[in-house]
Amino acid sequence: MNGPVPARFAPYLQSVLRIVAAFSFITHGTQKLIAVPVAQPGTTVPLFSLFGVAGALETFGGVLLLLGLFTRPVAFLMAGEMAVAYLMAHLPRGFWPVLNAGEPAVLFCFIWLYVAAAGAGPWSVDALRRPRSSLPNS
Repeated sequence: MNGPVPARFAPYLQSVLRIVAAFSFITHGTQKLIAVPVAQPGTTVPLFSLFGVAGALETFGGVLLLLGLFTRPVAFLMAGEMAVAYLMAHLPRGFWPVLNAGEPAVLFCFIWLYVAAAGAGPWSVDALRRPRSSLPNS
């Protein structure tokens, strides 16, 4: 053990990171599409608008990421969506994410980029779909 958390936990924490981030990501999408969760009812956006498309991507892409299904391509797409969101909606308000309200977009962008590279982890539909012979140490 080289740190406070044993290295053997890393793949499982990779899955936990994906699941927790996806759950939070879904809420950003459902806020846009169906105003849940939101403090003021009736604050949805039109589906065929830029924010509506973002809401659909966040909701349905988030569900796929939560399940760990088609994880790498979906995570790559969601990282791109977050990069575009930051560039279009936050950067024009200033460079610093802490000042332009862009921290969630930056964090989600890099979390999804990591997941696109690292994969879903063992607690995922992708792991269940993989043939047993392709698993390490099988």
